[in-house]
Amino acid sequence: MTDNVVTNVNVQAPGVTDSPTPPKVFDQVLIDVRDLKKYFPIKRGVMRRTVGHIKAVDGVSFKIYKGETLGLVGESGCGKSTAGRSILQLEEPTAGTVQFADRELTTMNKTDLRRSRRHMQMIFQDPYASLNPRMTVGNIVSEPLVIHGIGDSASRKARVQELLRVVGLNPYFVNRYPHEFSGGQRQRIGVARALATNPSFIVADEPISALDVSIQAQVVNMLDDLKQELGLTYLFIAHDLSMVRYISDRVAVMYLGRIVELSSRDEVYDHPLHPYTQALLSAIPVPDPDKEGRRQRIILEGDVPSPANPPVGCRFHPRCAYATDVCREVDPEFRNLGTASVPHMVACHHAEKFL
Repeated sequence: MTDNVVTNVNVQAPGVTDSPTPPKVFDQVLIDVRDLKKYFPIKRGVMRRTVGHIKAVDGVSFKIYKGETLGLVGESGCGKSTAGRSILQLEEPTAGTVQFADRELTTMNKTDLRRSRRHMQMIFQDPYASLNPRMTVGNIVSEPLVIHGIGDSASRKARVQELLRVVGLNPYFVNRYPHEFSGGQRQRIGVARALATNPSFIVADEPISALDVSIQAQVVNMLDDLKQELGLTYLFIAHDLSMVRYISDRVAVMYLGRIVELSSRDEVYDHPLHPYTQALLSAIPVPDPDKEGRRQRIILEGDVPSPANPPVGCRFHPRCAYATDVCREVDPEFRNLGTASVPHMVACHHAEKFL
């Protein structure tokens, strides 16, 4: 088992081809996130006074359309997981709005929010920590049904066995405990639990990062198959760029609490317009020695600034080779440099030079 995932967009995941495919058309908005912020207070001293804030998510806006998979990528600590948890209201947002199927979640009372959570579920990153070791698999998968009062004992048992079959596990494993399963099997149990209430939207928070490389493709293929069969919508959070390209319809790149680029999968990977996205993709080794020898690697200098004290202006300017005075003073607008049919949103003052 390894915790380190090789980020490699050029190592083809199953189903990925070199030729770009026309982006699918999605027209019904399921999730509408506007100016979402999540700040964590910094407390010091005997009186535990608030002396500052960690700006984990700082003004994020995007839409997720029904039936699509939006991939959210970025380095560790950029706010990806916090954004996903804030959308589901597992973390209470500091500011902003989140609409799910035209219903505002941030102002919803606890009773209505509890009912809405039946339609929104999460697959957690660590299959070891997210399953209660004292509960059997049957109890783990049936717990959402019990919480939401769905069915009786017999129907819940049948539903659990059906879910285990759907995720590729033996339905007679219901009386086993999590420690009796491998990491990949545990993640499948987590997927079955997320599917129990027939949700329409699932946040997959780095669901493959804790798995062996040999198991990752199996889990991603399973998620993609379930999406097609059940009509699911995903927010797929990851740092494995090959898997993100394989499963996503659109890709958002996040840096220091903000989204810096958002477009269709092929647009982001083939025509990146933000210097940070270009640096991420340039770090990917190419399996062709001739191409590897000809391409230019972009080396970012310096460390990622602290989210407690982000830079003025463009947050990427301390590490950007194209930074000018305007980058150091003015926060770039998140604007469309694509077309009406295939928008390419980017937050960079000098993105036109990469068109």
